[in-house]
Amino acid sequence: MSAMSTDTAKTLTPLTVITGFLGAGKTTLVNYILKEQNTWKIAVLENEFGEVSIDDGLVAEAMDTPEDIITMDNGCVCCSVRGDLIRTLGQLAARRHEFDAVILETTGMADPAPVIYTIQTNPKMSDHYSIDSIICLADAKHIVQHLDEVKPEGNVNEALQQVAFSDKILLNKTDLVSAEEKEEVKARLRSINKFAEIIETERSRAPLEKILKVDSFNMESIIDVDPSFFDDSADKATHNTSLVQSVGIEFKGNLHAQWFNMFMMDLLRDRAADLYRTKGLLSFHGQGATKFVFQGVHEQINFGPASKPWAEGEERVNKFVFIGKNLNRKELTKSLMECLYKEEGK
Repeated sequence: MSAMSTDTAKTLTPLTVITGFLGAGKTTLVNYILKEQNTWKIAVLENEFGEVSIDDGLVAEAMDTPEDIITMDNGCVCCSVRGDLIRTLGQLAARRHEFDAVILETTGMADPAPVIYTIQTNPKMSDHYSIDSIICLADAKHIVQHLDEVKPEGNVNEALQQVAFSDKILLNKTDLVSAEEKEEVKARLRSINKFAEIIETERSRAPLEKILKVDSFNMESIIDVDPSFFDDSADKATHNTSLVQSVGIEFKGNLHAQWFNMFMMDLLRDRAADLYRTKGLLSFHGQGATKFVFQGVHEQINFGPASKPWAEGEERVNKFVFIGKNLNRKELTKSLMECLYKEEGK
């Protein structure tokens, strides 16, 4: 497990990862950022293998190497990632203080874990950048169709994973569906990931202040999770092994550090591939007022003390968030509660 100090994070350039299925509107969103808005100075890294170049006239034929960076009239820049993200971000590192944020557009990528791992573990990256948020752009008209698509055995449903991994979901093209259809789509998205904020947009005109420099990919984000998310009454009675869902668990008490670490090691060893996102707020026996937080993507876990300790008289409530496949709330709750510290003889 790794940790990063809050002070260090403040000096880093925030990097937002944008995923989304074909036709969701990512190209339109990027064009809006680069050509229409004038409030933010943003570096946009375009995935070379995207469905469409950002704009036929925008990314010119001159972009022959990863070093080529196009500067826009509004101060934003655009460059194409051709297989080496580290090299491209390295080229931008010297200029990063010119930008409010960096956006990495990752068309078709079902699992952003490799990008996150690279940013967090490569010193050339972690000294300059931090993951700010993972945004999924979803087409209100067609997202349910993509979520329901049956894939061949062994293949992943990219749309399902993109929703599951996200901190925020931009529900785009809401003008193309009725109010009833929109609510049905939002309910479906929440059934997969009820912890991601859903932001409605039309024609990809996203409120950038809600998706950039928001620090939602943050160990402490669990502290602000809506308490209703930990209510288990909304869970489906059926247990579907292919279902991607989110589970929130909370209970009072102090955890035994060694038992909890053993539980997490066993869980990640056996289930890392099925666990898309995990988050936790913890109270450990013997650690005084220190409040601990963690978050993970698959087996990559960041862990450390929260910025604020438990307040005097504050009830010690442990909170856990799991998003993934084949999650059994009862089993997870039982295993976690077995990690509670017990006084001898009790």
